[in-house]
Amino acid sequence: MSKPQAENRPRGKGSAVFSSLVDWCLKRALSSIVTRGALTVTTASGRVFTFGDGTGEPVHVRFTDDRAQWALLIDADKRLGELYMDGRFIVKRGSLYDFVAMMLREAQNSTHPLIARVIDHARTKLRIFRHRNLPGRSRANVAHHYDLDGRLYELFLDPDRQYSCAYFEHADQSLEEAQIAKKRHLAAKLVIEPDNSILDIGCGWGGLALHLAEHAPGGYVLGVTLSEEQHAYASKRVADTAGGTPAEVQFALRDYRSLTGRFDRIVSVGMFEHVGLASYRTFFRKCAELLEDDGIMVLHTIGCSATPGFTTPWLDKYIFPGGYIPALSEIVPEIEAAGLAITDVEVLRLHYAKTLESWRARFLARWPEAAQLYDERFCRMWEYYLSTAEAAFRYEDLVVFQIQMAKRNDVIPLTRNYIADHEGRSASKIDVEGSVEGKADNILIG
Repeated sequence: MSKPQAENRPRGKGSAVFSSLVDWCLKRALSSIVTRGALTVTTASGRVFTFGDGTGEPVHVRFTDDRAQWALLIDADKRLGELYMDGRFIVKRGSLYDFVAMMLREAQNSTHPLIARVIDHARTKLRIFRHRNLPGRSRANVAHHYDLDGRLYELFLDPDRQYSCAYFEHADQSLEEAQIAKKRHLAAKLVIEPDNSILDIGCGWGGLALHLAEHAPGGYVLGVTLSEEQHAYASKRVADTAGGTPAEVQFALRDYRSLTGRFDRIVSVGMFEHVGLASYRTFFRKCAELLEDDGIMVLHTIGCSATPGFTTPWLDKYIFPGGYIPALSEIVPEIEAAGLAITDVEVLRLHYAKTLESWRARFLARWPEAAQLYDERFCRMWEYYLSTAEAAFRYEDLVVFQIQMAKRNDVIPLTRNYIADHEGRSASKIDVEGSVEGKADNILIG
């Protein structure tokens, strides 16, 4: 261990004692977590600690002040991101993702400190009170993230602006190909027929709705969102689509709770995470009300493969306010209570890790452009978001659930062969589909 480095200002006796105590606590905490890898930590006082067995790519981080170290020890779930955003936690070697991935991977083999376990328990118990997303709050939460400058999303998403987990059919598939495969996979599970009416709850920038319209000639597709930016973008895509689409497509700035009528098919992708735990029963009862008796619904949502937990406070404050990642045990009872029957459940493992890996690489490659749109602190915030999310999908219990539902047990084919059959037929038409969806994007992007 090296000697402390001199600082620009003199340290009093009390300050030196505090620094030594914080350094000791940090060393003890990290020693119990990091047993593999090669981690070097330089403390604010200049002490240098090493952790792990020296294997793998080395990672070196530094703290700029004692209180930053203490904040990490007390509440890493909230404070690490803030420290990185504020430049008080600096990655000197390797990347932020390398550090976070090492910590999440190694944390699986250790017992968290008592104070962290107490805080986690309290947050889990209180989660129900933090997620009452009434219409006004829902709109504000959506605006916080999705009404950012659209040019930001162009920096890292595919041209169709698919901002949800892609479906990687093989390891070397590109992000663009995997996002098209995701849309094909969902369309197959919806078993769309000509003249079907389709509702897309949380339609994003409209890519999925336009894809589904290709499978419902003579039908009608309605996409609803609470994001003004997404609504304007999606509506312009429809207006600029040369020759129209086989089914009529409309986009509306509406809360799902205000919808009326009946639909043959309902799909919701990447929206359920924003519903809020206290509103699950409302969501599924509304879906049951909107779904025809012989209809089919597919829900695509991030989920937790373990027991229920809580939303990471940093993510709740800076990225997705009001968001919550449910366990399957929290979803199923509400589906049953709404009178819907689960007909199929698929768990996508590691697909989102690969999606986020692509997004993170693309964002980092275009960091200067993002900094011009916002600033360096925002870019560090976004890097932390993408890095921690990717690591969590690789090393923790985050997955994606695709849950298929119906009211009757005779509307879904007897075996799952229909999914592969549909995907095969759809893939053979990919050149036609790409030309149709690409025309709108070529007008709007760039």
